Amino acid sequence: MPMSANDIEHLLRDAFPDAEIQVGGNDGVHMSAMVIDESFRGKNRVQQQRAVYAALKGKMDGPDGELHALALTTKVPE
Repeated sequence: MPMSANDIEHLLRDAFPDAEIQVGGNDGVHMSAMVIDESFRGKNRVQQQRAVYAALKGKMDGPDGELHALALTTKVPE
C-alpha cells in the first residue's frame, strides 16, 4: 500500500518535532522529503540521512516496503 505525503510527514514529525519538513510526490511510492533540524548539527550527511530513514520505521525496508524511493535532503538550520 503506497504512503501519502501526510503519512510520511507524520512519521518524520514524531522523530523531529521541531524540524522544518517538506514532503513531496504524488504517487505514494516515489517521494521526496526535506528535513531541516538542529539535531543534525555536527553529523555528516550519511548520519543525518540514517536518522531520517530510522524515523520511517521500516517503511522502506525490502522489496515489500510501502515506500520504494525517497529523494532526501537534510540540512542544519542557518
